[in-house]
Amino acid sequence: MSGDEREARKVAVALRYEAPGAPVVVAKGEGAVAEAIVATAEGAGVAVEENPLLATALAAVELDRPIPEVLYKAVAEVIGFVLRASGKMR
Repeated sequence: MSGDEREARKVAVALRYEAPGAPVVVAKGEGAVAEAIVATAEGAGVAVEENPLLATALAAVELDRPIPEVLYKAVAEVIGFVLRASGKMR
C-alpha cells in the first residue's frame, strides 16, 4: 500500500459527552471525511487526540449511539486529555 493509500484510509471519529451518560458517536469517516472532521474540530478549538486503533474501534459504532462499555477506559483517557488541553482540568 502506498503512502497516499494509507493517508486516504485515515479514520476520524467525533464524540459528544454529557455526564452522566456514555459518550456518543456523532461523526465518523475515512479519508477526506476524516480530514474534514479533524479540521472542523481544530477550527472550533477542540483538542484532537490521534489514536488510530481507538478511532477504528469507535468507527464501528453506529452514529448517535453510545460507545460500548469495553471502550470506556480508553475514551475516558481521551476525554481527560481533551479537558487538560482545554484547561478545564489539571
